[in-house]
Amino acid sequence: MPVLLTKFDLLEKHGLEALCANEPARFHYHAEGGAYLDLRGLALEALAEIDQQKIATLARIVRALAFAAVDGAKSGHPGGSSSKTEQVLTLLLSGVLAFDARDPKHPGRDRIVWSAGHCTPLFHATVALVYEALRKQGVHLGSEAVRCTVYPEQLARFRRFGGPSGHVESQYALADTSTGSSGHGFSAALGLAALHRSCGLGTRVFVIAGDAETEEGMSYEARNVASNLGIRNLIVTLDYNRFGIDGPISDVLPPPYLSHWSAHGWNIIEVDGHNVLELAYAYRLADQGFGSARPTVVVCHTTKGIHYGKLEGTADSHGTPLAHTEYVAAMQGLGFDIPGREGDVAADIRTVTERLGAQEIGYLVERLDAAAEKIAPEGELVAQMEIALGDRPMADYSALQRPDVLPAELVFREGEPVPTRKATEAWFAWAMKRTAFFYIGAGDLMKSILTGKAESVYGVITPDNPLGRGFRFGIAEQNMAMMSTAIAQDTLPGGFRPMSAFATYGVFTPMMANAVRMTLINSAVNPQAASFFIMLAAHDGPETGEDGPTHQGLFWMSLFSAYPGIKVFKPLDANEAVEMLFYAAHRGEPVLFSAVRPATPVFRRGNGVPPAIEAINGAYVFKPFRGTRKKKIVLAISGGQVMANVLEALPEIEELADVKIVAVTSPQRYEELRQHDPKKANEILADDEREYVVTLHNGWHGFLYPFLLPADYPSRVFGIDDFSRSGKPDEIYRDAGFDPAGLRERILEYLR
Repeated sequence: MPVLLTKFDLLEKHGLEALCANEPARFHYHAEGGAYLDLRGLALEALAEIDQQKIATLARIVRALAFAAVDGAKSGHPGGSSSKTEQVLTLLLSGVLAFDARDPKHPGRDRIVWSAGHCTPLFHATVALVYEALRKQGVHLGSEAVRCTVYPEQLARFRRFGGPSGHVESQYALADTSTGSSGHGFSAALGLAALHRSCGLGTRVFVIAGDAETEEGMSYEARNVASNLGIRNLIVTLDYNRFGIDGPISDVLPPPYLSHWSAHGWNIIEVDGHNVLELAYAYRLADQGFGSARPTVVVCHTTKGIHYGKLEGTADSHGTPLAHTEYVAAMQGLGFDIPGREGDVAADIRTVTERLGAQEIGYLVERLDAAAEKIAPEGELVAQMEIALGDRPMADYSALQRPDVLPAELVFREGEPVPTRKATEAWFAWAMKRTAFFYIGAGDLMKSILTGKAESVYGVITPDNPLGRGFRFGIAEQNMAMMSTAIAQDTLPGGFRPMSAFATYGVFTPMMANAVRMTLINSAVNPQAASFFIMLAAHDGPETGEDGPTHQGLFWMSLFSAYPGIKVFKPLDANEAVEMLFYAAHRGEPVLFSAVRPATPVFRRGNGVPPAIEAINGAYVFKPFRGTRKKKIVLAISGGQVMANVLEALPEIEELADVKIVAVTSPQRYEELRQHDPKKANEILADDEREYVVTLHNGWHGFLYPFLLPADYPSRVFGIDDFSRSGKPDEIYRDAGFDPAGLRERILEYLR
């Protein structure tokens, strides 16, 4: 006869230990150190706070709202949304999650990462359920909370411009980063969990994930690092429905599936993902952690697309909406006699919402209040951090102001050859000593890129040194980037904003592009979470030529120059590098920072050569025209070694031409200067001088395009330069001015 697992502390002798003694097959420790527990089919004593009947009713309402949103949009992801419904609702109501619906971005909350970022029908339906219940209870929300809400009637605009987003975005309640690229959420959550644990906080980070995401290489990297660092406050609730988009995951992942977690030493709990009681026990066990410094995955056995008509239990349910008549039948199967008029999903949503009765509302609000009570006052949390961090400066990157007189370690002697990587090494170490919230690491290249000095200030994070600030990412650039940029998205108690720096060779940076892109999108859609990070592209240019083209960083900036919200900084020498790092911290805007391995000259300033601080303008006049009658030429130069080579050849060049040299350190920053301070920009490169420009760059030639184009080029070059939002194609074209009317107006304006 199965043992009855009682509701008191599941780690007590007469709870978990009794189960182990009577049914040993259900629990054991793997050789790798992770615990395994199977709760499926176990007779569990009821929990007073878990009203299974009411949660079942709420689950039907959430599913119906999700299905209606998909039918209205004629697109979306019903399969995974339906199979995860009990998981998400139980997590919200279980008493494990710390979350205040009235203050959804309270810095003391537990963080939630929707690694399955496509499951927005479920996500928005859950948020709508929460705020509809509060609305019906007459709860007044402040403006900050209102910004995070979705209400049922808004679901009729799902995936349309101005409506709830097509993938999860962090401006909403119950989401703490913007997601949608498979597998990235594991790494983002790992970054958040490591951040809070390393600040002495008890915050948990919950990941809502799908099984097919395990195929993503980045998720392997994250599972490995999470276990190795002992990040016990990371809990994954995994929808094991066995299907991706194209078919069974077994087509791609070799069985047994659990080995993809146990091999990394994770704690594993298996449950029926549609059994609320098993889920509630699992989340509590995961929170307690089995006494080990290990992350935990709750593997929830589910049916993909459950209750979604003929698509139930199929891969096609992933992103295929039912035909309208079949949708109506599925809604009726859930118990909702909807109007079902084609094109009037709002009426269906009203019908579903009316089923949210007083008893369900009372229960839901009661459980939300319990979740809110788990959050400690912010002052207590700040004090907690102060105790844990000791005498570290309780300041963030906003305190990294440039001193009027630079310290000796940040000044490099003019005329001497110094690699710019020595400047980044010195600045990172200087900054680490002045903020408690700076994190740094490299992709198994610390000794080459020189991040070690900063890492050693507080040490590398390990299970024995959880308060460290350095990371050993290993050869895992994708996880490194997503984890590091996620750290920089968060706001800690006290309003402290972390910053991160992560490094690899410039030639490898494109491997991190999607993680950076996702973070830039997060900053765009949720400015309150705008992140500041420094992505160090080391060994830039052809200087690693002995390695061949695999290591020659010639083209990496071509990709990142196109992304809005990040700038490529390429200082010419070590002193410029220091100035540009200070400027980056002052701006708090992400930068992709170039550093070179070989020693290049630290240029002599004075005698017409401006001080190194002029590099922060993106360009400056290194040498003006001499005013001779010779033919004019303007050399726009990027790259310290290129500049040194030109200066060596300059006497011969000047025999034939009057030469002006413009040092270019960031074309994007210079373009910004043109917009906001055109007078200063024109002093650097006048409009009538552009016809004389020749660009010289030791990499992708397009990097310097802004210095070649005519002065009136903005009126002749059209593009979509900002991130857009969820919407139908015609809506997005219209918003960008790329619909017929918008294009006609632009062209006519130019012809005038």
